[in-house]
Amino acid sequence: MASSEAPPDVASASSWPLFRLRHLRLGLHLRPEERALAGCLVLDLCQREPGRSALVLDTHPALRVASVAFRASPAAGKEERCGFVFAAPGGGPCQDGPCADHSPPVAPPIPTFTDSSSPPPPLSPLVYRVDPFTDYGSALAISLPSSLEPRLPFQVIVRYTAVDAPAIWWLDPDLTYGNSKPFVFTQGHSVCNRSFFPCFDTPAVKCTYSAIVKAPAGMQVLMSATQSSYEEEEGTYQFYMEYPIPAYLVALVAGDLVSADIGPRSKVWAEPCLLSTAIGKLSGRVERWLSAAESLYGPYIWGRYDIVFLPPSFPIVAMENPCLTFIISSILESDEFLIIDVIHEVAHSWFGNAVTNATWEEMWLSEGLATYAQRRITTETYGAAFTCLETAFRLDALHRQMKLLGEDNPVSKLQVKLEPGVNPSNLMNLFTYEKGYCFVYYLSQLCGDPIRFDAFLRAYIEKYKFRSVVAQDLLDSFLDFFPELKEKCIDNKTGLEFERWLNATGPPLIEPDLSQGSSLTSPVEMLFDLWTTEPLDAVAAANSVNMAEWQTFQTVLFLDRLLDGSPLPHEVISKLSECYSAHLDSMNAEIRIRWLQIIVRNDYYPDLHKVRRFLENQMSRMYTIPLYEDLCTGTLKSFALEVFYQTQNQLHPNLRKTIQQILTQGLNPLLALDTAAVVAEAPVTGYEDRSPEAVHAAISLRDVNVSA
Repeated sequence: MASSEAPPDVASASSWPLFRLRHLRLGLHLRPEERALAGCLVLDLCQREPGRSALVLDTHPALRVASVAFRASPAAGKEERCGFVFAAPGGGPCQDGPCADHSPPVAPPIPTFTDSSSPPPPLSPLVYRVDPFTDYGSALAISLPSSLEPRLPFQVIVRYTAVDAPAIWWLDPDLTYGNSKPFVFTQGHSVCNRSFFPCFDTPAVKCTYSAIVKAPAGMQVLMSATQSSYEEEEGTYQFYMEYPIPAYLVALVAGDLVSADIGPRSKVWAEPCLLSTAIGKLSGRVERWLSAAESLYGPYIWGRYDIVFLPPSFPIVAMENPCLTFIISSILESDEFLIIDVIHEVAHSWFGNAVTNATWEEMWLSEGLATYAQRRITTETYGAAFTCLETAFRLDALHRQMKLLGEDNPVSKLQVKLEPGVNPSNLMNLFTYEKGYCFVYYLSQLCGDPIRFDAFLRAYIEKYKFRSVVAQDLLDSFLDFFPELKEKCIDNKTGLEFERWLNATGPPLIEPDLSQGSSLTSPVEMLFDLWTTEPLDAVAAANSVNMAEWQTFQTVLFLDRLLDGSPLPHEVISKLSECYSAHLDSMNAEIRIRWLQIIVRNDYYPDLHKVRRFLENQMSRMYTIPLYEDLCTGTLKSFALEVFYQTQNQLHPNLRKTIQQILTQGLNPLLALDTAAVVAEAPVTGYEDRSPEAVHAAISLRDVNVSA
């Protein structure tokens, strides 16, 4: 923690302020045939103060603890190696009790410790209990030995199994592109990794980690680590992250993955059938983006920057796991979105990963700064006009969200009050990104020169690297770096007080000047006006611009504005289809889904078959959910039910469950039961552990393609 007094984290049940976590070790046995993970966790800890009789870790009901043990750390200066003994295939029963209710037997790994000079300290069993906490986690309370001395290192070993864990997504082969091997990935943001391994699941705590992973033959295993190796004789993968990171950034993926170099410090990983496409899209580009970021914010500290493309079941667009960015493969066909999504995750290497928000209530410290850095990088590499166009598109979406939620909604604050029991994932919204960006942009304007502000951000990163911060750390550093602004009390400028930026609801107090993008945005505004001005002159509108020459963000900005204006007069939607439908049908999914939403919101039956065809070929939540929501909001719910019945088996169980919730809302009870009956019972994960209201509030904002 950067601040002298750590802020409370109501999303964590753990006793993290009372202990210093020095390192964590994981032994992980992947069992895709049982959709289970058997794990062993070794925590290197010391007490901050005497008299602490209990250690409390965040955990989850899906994670079943088999045993907990205590061990004195080896004497200072002695090197020790920690390994794990994994159960043979077939597993045998859990040695310390049931793994999970009615779950297949899985034996957790057994830790081994080797010390070259003396016998290793023995393990002593500890008493523990699991207490309820929230619907997204539990508390693992462990009784520590009464003789434990403060500030002396010790180890706690937890052996466990995880079945149906929200953090761990198991995919059968038919949910992958290759259809040949199972696939698994983890998604820890914001508070899911407590179901991956017991931990201090708060961004306030960072530590190094190591892992040994055993997986079935033919599954390539990757983790968010600076070092990795494969021990062929033992059939295990070994990983080490040498820099401290919060628990939510510990990530794993395993499946039929192959790689290729795309730069001097970057690989791309993908299923074999996608690899050539990924190489073609990113070869040489990533190094250009990394170099631009380094010129702005200092050295890239993580060593490698690799990217892995995940199947369409990945629940978000991208995740900034250090050294190994996760990206949904569906985005490969949308070049400009791919560029923005990867550059945003590159920016997180400095803002979010190196310096992290200490609480989820100030997520804008990562997302707002990363969005600002992303736009500085795109300005350096693609020019100001491109950046202004992308920003206009995102700010349009922000104002769309404002209309949906209302200007007085507390989630529009940058410093959101997280109430106990509320999942921090509910705070992931456009205000976190775009209002946060606008505040950072305002700070950059105060110092008069973006280059001077870049210098401040470099100093900020250097000062707080590998630490977690609160907003006051950033703002105090800003005023210290620019003493002339501090003397003017710029933080209390009437109407633009820093406190008001952080705690006022509503839109940003100031938005950026986007005039440098007018060459790209003006044609969009002109075309939209021509199509929405009465009386309609369809010939003049159709001949005014050649949409085939537009950039993707121009087209989606135009379509989003048509969506905002829907339902449109029948003559307008009919002529739009006549003029543009053939062209839009051949475009990428980001464009097609918007055109299909326009078709649905306007009940334009002549093109409804295109909606069916799109849904028959989509397995991604970011392209299916918006259409199902629109279909069920209007008069086309029976059409939605028919398409869902035909396509549900190609969807991940979690996505099926979400669509079922959408379909059953507002139906009569008998039809709702009938719909529920055709959907297999599925584990609740990710978005699905929220109420239906929260699910739809989040999903309706998807049209900006938010990454983590």
